[in-house]
Amino acid sequence: MNTRAEANKMQRSALVTDESMNGVGKKLKRVMDIVLSLIVISLIWPVMLMVAIGVKLTSKGPVLFKQKRQGLNGEVFYIYKFRSMKLHAEKTGQVTQAKKNDSRITSVGRFIRKTSLDELPQFFNVLRGDMSIVGPRPHALEHDKYYGEKIPGYNHRYMTKPGITGLAQISGCRGETATIEEMKKRIDKDLEYIQAYSLSLDIKIMVMTPFTLLKGNNY
Repeated sequence: MNTRAEANKMQRSALVTDESMNGVGKKLKRVMDIVLSLIVISLIWPVMLMVAIGVKLTSKGPVLFKQKRQGLNGEVFYIYKFRSMKLHAEKTGQVTQAKKNDSRITSVGRFIRKTSLDELPQFFNVLRGDMSIVGPRPHALEHDKYYGEKIPGYNHRYMTKPGITGLAQISGCRGETATIEEMKKRIDKDLEYIQAYSLSLDIKIMVMTPFTLLKGNNY
């Protein structure tokens, strides 16, 4: 009978047989990240400014929200978002996912979450090298620990940089993951992305992302 560790080892072996995430492919991905991030920031800075003003004028607290996440090889970095929730405190070691009609979300926050405008500061994370435009979405450290113990292969997501968007997101695995099975579906798509990686796949995901956002599956 296979143990969880054996299952993880077998799954990782299958993933690393594809070398496209290394060498030239990895360098081209980084160049594309930098060029596209600079273009996007230069085009949308007025939108970012308006969002920042809206956040500041409608609720107390900082404009930006930052939180520790795990990136490539499990290295921890701070992810940046426009703050969409009221300031609140949670128990140590606990991070509660946002839910539909969550009372913690501000009026402006609800709009920027629904449209994913709250994610725009992450293009600066991309420029810093913490993230890529396309890759598995990074989760809160507490969620990494929880799901890492329950879903085989979960930690293989750290084989590549996390992304602003990804295969899971355009495949309908967005928003709240209320059950283990819902998170497993997301992780399966993340691992599928790592195994099938190519620049053409990245481009396809970026093209599909705006159409996915129109479905408004965020809270």
